[in-house]
Amino acid sequence: MRSAVFDSFGDPLQVLKIGSSPVPKPGLGQVRVKTILSAVHNHDLMTIAGQYGFKPDFPAIAGSEAVGTIDALGPGVDGLFVGQRISVAGAHGTWAEFFIADAHTVVPVPDKISDESAAQLIGMPLSALFLLKFVEAQPAQWIVQNAATGAVATALAMAAQEKGINVINLVRQDDAVVGLSNIGIRNGVSTARSDWRQEVQKIVGGSPIVSAIDGVGGSASTDLLSLIAERGVLVSFGAMSGKPMEIPPGELIFRQALVKGFWFTKLFQTAPREEIGAAIGELLVLVANDVIRLQVDSTFDLDDVADAIKKNAAPSRRGKVLLRL
Repeated sequence: MRSAVFDSFGDPLQVLKIGSSPVPKPGLGQVRVKTILSAVHNHDLMTIAGQYGFKPDFPAIAGSEAVGTIDALGPGVDGLFVGQRISVAGAHGTWAEFFIADAHTVVPVPDKISDESAAQLIGMPLSALFLLKFVEAQPAQWIVQNAATGAVATALAMAAQEKGINVINLVRQDDAVVGLSNIGIRNGVSTARSDWRQEVQKIVGGSPIVSAIDGVGGSASTDLLSLIAERGVLVSFGAMSGKPMEIPPGELIFRQALVKGFWFTKLFQTAPREEIGAAIGELLVLVANDVIRLQVDSTFDLDDVADAIKKNAAPSRRGKVLLRL
């Protein structure tokens, strides 16, 4: 089967190759999935580079989230059937024509949800719901997040608006504010403007910002910390800048702020299954009813994975990059 394989860690554009791999066989409690579309996530590229919390054995097939149809059932699998369209995240090797998933992790996809949405249905949007819960924001309170055009951030902003939670959405370019508005996300602020802090204060109108969500790191962490109220919380869940968080001791001490890390993969593995199930049920309703709108920037054939990786890094990208198998 065609697959995107790497034999060592490094620059994905250098170490990732299109090759042929054996079709995998499902084991106890597993299913084999015939891939339709698979998402390109930043954490997939970090895994290939050896910079993520998960380190695969070599040779490894890239990719972690996809939509496909069940092709074979392993022993002990009940409640699923061959030909069923499912979405799965947290899998390994989804940038291939077939991959294996644990049966309890797959999510049957309603007909109302497109393949393009289903390919990115779980990883980022479900992260967003749990991240929103993690910061413990309540209706009418204010939170702030950077990298607001990212997949997690846009899903979080849409879900928060539905719940009555106010979000300041920081972006780096003026036109990105327009892009957010076009998909119904309010309170976009471009940090390219010299008066962006004043704009934030004007929007919140003196109300405290109780939490900040940092997907960038570097000096962006300083910016977020300067916005939160006393005893506020700064949550790190990504480092798009590739730089360590810059946190001035004075800001941290005198605000009596708390800095926390959020890694959804670990939370997904440890949270009670009924909690995961309830969140997935909520997510399916939000996506099916177009409350959370999952954007697609572009779709590439697996053979063009290098172009897909380049597009994923482009500042002009608006939405998820997908691979078609």
